[in-house]
Amino acid sequence: MHCDYNKEMLSAKQQRLDDILRGLGRVLVAYSGGVDSAYLIYAAHRILGDQMLAVIADSPSLARVHLQDAVAFAQEQGIALQVIRTAEMERPEYVRNDVSRCFHCKDELFQVMEDYAAQKDYSTIAYGVNVDDQGDFRPGQQAARLHKVAAPLLDAGLTKAEIRELAHKAGLRIWDKPASACLSSRIEYGRPVTPEALAAVERGEDALRALGFRQFRVRHHGEIVRIEIDRGELPRALTPSMFEELTRTFKALGFTFVTLDTEGFRSGSMNSSATVQPLIKLLT
Repeated sequence: MHCDYNKEMLSAKQQRLDDILRGLGRVLVAYSGGVDSAYLIYAAHRILGDQMLAVIADSPSLARVHLQDAVAFAQEQGIALQVIRTAEMERPEYVRNDVSRCFHCKDELFQVMEDYAAQKDYSTIAYGVNVDDQGDFRPGQQAARLHKVAAPLLDAGLTKAEIRELAHKAGLRIWDKPASACLSSRIEYGRPVTPEALAAVERGEDALRALGFRQFRVRHHGEIVRIEIDRGELPRALTPSMFEELTRTFKALGFTFVTLDTEGFRSGSMNSSATVQPLIKLLT
């Protein structure tokens, strides 16, 4: 009965999402390639057809492997996609990398999308925030509210798990894709976001992927790299031969000390330090 109830509830939420999408008019959908935005562009395309356009922002903070996969998914689904350039790296308030960095990133994104919407006669901008995102520190949502960006998944009451389930039901290969924030989120607050730091993080994560790990983060702390690997995968990392491989790889990327975080992967771990928490509380 509980399962049936959940199925009925999920079906009702999907219907609610469809109704919301029908009311958006010509819409630009901010697309990152993650599960939430990928399902949103799929759903919007199913309902709106050529009245929607997926928009992905290309910048140094987007890993090439994620850009390539995002483009491939849109092509597989026959969804029109526009790649735009954003210039958050030209904003000093973004580069200084304090706890409001994500606001300045999304402010840049939505401003560029607003300009594009005005040129191409789109009436609405939407993005893929969901119910679970309300429980974390996400200053980018403040930028979305400032720019009056629609949040169809949130308005439909969908959680991350429910979005994955809907994507699975739809046969979308991205349904179990690991979560992945931008490369800048890997750099400790207060350390400037530079092309060199982003490149070191990206190359480090490419190396972990090549070693067969699936869910991980490379956290940049200056001379120290802190590697987070999902606890289910940690046993593979805890061997002398893997220690040697990780040490060789990350020292070649310019890090002096290579550390493996024994707590494993957890999203938003940069927000948990004792120095950062008081600043976050001031903004929430």
